[in-house]
Amino acid sequence: MGAPDKPSSTRLKKREFMMLILFSLALIFLIYRLGFIQFVKGEEYQEKAYLNQTQKRQINPKRGTIYDRNGKGLAISASVDTIGVNPKELRDEVEGDQSKLLDIANNLAQILDMDSEMIMKKFNMNSRYEFIKRKVDKEVGALVRKYVMDASLKSIYIDEDSKRYYPKGSLASHILGFTGSDDQGLNGIEYVLESTLKGIPGKILNEVDVLGRQVRFSKERYIDAIDGYDVYLTIDETIQYLTEKALDQAILDYNLKNGAAAIVMDPNTAEILAMVSKPDFDCNDPDALPSGVIDENWGGFNDPEDEKYLWQTIFRNKAVMDTYEPGSVFKAITAAAAIEENLVTINTPEVCRPISLAGHTIDCWSKGGHGQEDFLHAVYNSCNPVFVKTALDLGINKFYEYFEMFGFREKTGIELLGEPSADELKAVQHTDPKEIDLAVSSFGQRFQITPIQLITAYSAIANGGNLMKPTIIKQITDSEGNIIKKFEPQVIRKVISEETAREICSILEGVVTEGTGKNAYVAGYRIGGKTGTSQTLTTEIDGRYIVSFMAIAPSDKPQIVVLVVLDHPQNEMHLRSGGILAAPVAGRLTEEILEYLRVEREYTEKDKIKMTQEVYVPNVTGLTLAQAEEKLKAFGLKYVLEGSQTGPDAIIYNQTPKADFSIPQNSTVILYTDKDKAELMVPMPDLTNKTVDEAIDAMKNAGLNIRIRGSGMVQKQEYPPGTLLKKGEVVEVNFVEIIGD
Repeated sequence: MGAPDKPSSTRLKKREFMMLILFSLALIFLIYRLGFIQFVKGEEYQEKAYLNQTQKRQINPKRGTIYDRNGKGLAISASVDTIGVNPKELRDEVEGDQSKLLDIANNLAQILDMDSEMIMKKFNMNSRYEFIKRKVDKEVGALVRKYVMDASLKSIYIDEDSKRYYPKGSLASHILGFTGSDDQGLNGIEYVLESTLKGIPGKILNEVDVLGRQVRFSKERYIDAIDGYDVYLTIDETIQYLTEKALDQAILDYNLKNGAAAIVMDPNTAEILAMVSKPDFDCNDPDALPSGVIDENWGGFNDPEDEKYLWQTIFRNKAVMDTYEPGSVFKAITAAAAIEENLVTINTPEVCRPISLAGHTIDCWSKGGHGQEDFLHAVYNSCNPVFVKTALDLGINKFYEYFEMFGFREKTGIELLGEPSADELKAVQHTDPKEIDLAVSSFGQRFQITPIQLITAYSAIANGGNLMKPTIIKQITDSEGNIIKKFEPQVIRKVISEETAREICSILEGVVTEGTGKNAYVAGYRIGGKTGTSQTLTTEIDGRYIVSFMAIAPSDKPQIVVLVVLDHPQNEMHLRSGGILAAPVAGRLTEEILEYLRVEREYTEKDKIKMTQEVYVPNVTGLTLAQAEEKLKAFGLKYVLEGSQTGPDAIIYNQTPKADFSIPQNSTVILYTDKDKAELMVPMPDLTNKTVDEAIDAMKNAGLNIRIRGSGMVQKQEYPPGTLLKKGEVVEVNFVEIIGD
């Protein structure tokens, strides 16, 4: 016998040992994977398994409401229903019978005003959930619910939803913006505060089998949605309405080719009380055919060219996004810098005559200039040469230092879209100015700024010298009214002293009472203001001018600053002046706002003298409203319109008082634009024991004109209280001074 095969035995043991190691490694790996799956990926796989057995439907949160400063709803989410279907389960319910599916589709199509073929496509989708129609009115949802119950259908769902609604239509459209079909903000505050307003969606969960059918006797599980926060704006709905009305009338009166813009600001807080851009749009239907546009094939958002026009023209907020040359309105900034630097006082002697500089001659707007005058009257008369000299005395460095301090080199930071950046502003301003640039800049030409920048700078003058950050948001609250965030007034820097600010306000008041701003004069209210007329890049081609007026009121204790900008007026008389066109608009608007704010009138002696000066009423019957307005203005008279026709071409059929009747200057003539409309009758108020100021207010509120005789307290009124008089009639009232022993 031979010896045993030892090498073979050794190989066997090695093989067994290797197999043991491999088995051990495999076991360790298996234990590791099981542990990894259970402890690391366990929740994830459980979630996947749960989702495979669960049908999920989203509960949309209620979007936060946008209010004005007084709590009036401007953007509201109304409760609606969304109709959906589980296609797999529905097909099982009808056992795959296509004729039954079609019958259901036809019934739903009739209720929902839809195409039944579109509904059938959804019924045959290979999914667990499809929308049939979103955001239907509650009444429609109730009809669907009744049909579903009558037909015993479990796979069609009527879920709670919300739909954005703007109760005032186009009011504040450029501020509010609008939302898309799924309630996401697309423009304005709706876009800027999307994350604040939208809330967090909830869920409705149903247990389903492997075929996607709801498990019998299973219960729906709800995860509640979290509603969005509410936003309170700084705007006042009434002031916004008055401002929009003023611009609408200006568009009619002056045939404004490129629209208009206006801003009303509280200078003490820099809060925006109103902001208007024209043309505007209905927030409920933003891509509807714009007013004044004729296009039989208008497609709105469905047409690329129409959508481009909407975004570039209709949705464009001119008050924030557009830059323009401010013109003579800017002279108040130049004057503030010069007075602050002690270069001039109101009594500094000046001469208004042409100035030659770098091959250019700069004249006054008034042919021949104004000759010898002091600086005060140079502002009243808006004399370009005087401001050129003043700017040259300031020098390039100092002038542009104030230019920058007043905020014209930077964004204001208002919470709205599209404000030009500092780099974009550089492209329309002098970055390396020469003397000729300084000269024309002194009176607001050859550089561009935005309306929001200009009114922010003027507010610094009105509030005593503090440049502030403008804001359009007052506060953010939850659904319980708890304040989440409050937007406090924010001072950026001090630009001029209180003394200089008061001086400029006083000067601007004189511009309205004695200077180029006379058409903004309102008896009883101290209004300071400045006119502006500026050329554009196309002035030489199409005659496009921009006219503007800035008002501060009351000028001694400012509560509001009002800017009106009218783009490319086309009035009959071809007048292109801020003093002629924009000042009356701003004056009337300022008066209405002050009345709304219950600011009491305080009639100065000059006011009373003007009100006692008599003029003969011109005959304006047979004229158009535009012609009548010009004629009455020339006589120092106002008007109130009565009738259904309000456009500039409306014919005046009657007037009160009649032609050639002597009435106090600044009285109001009632104009009737309906041919057969009877003259309105109003009761005579009781003026017993009233002062001149109180009597004027009472008569104005009654729709009557007053002829003042004497001063002091009412002694006698021409007609007893309650007497019916024609609206606009002139009533003589006698006053007597009450003197002690």
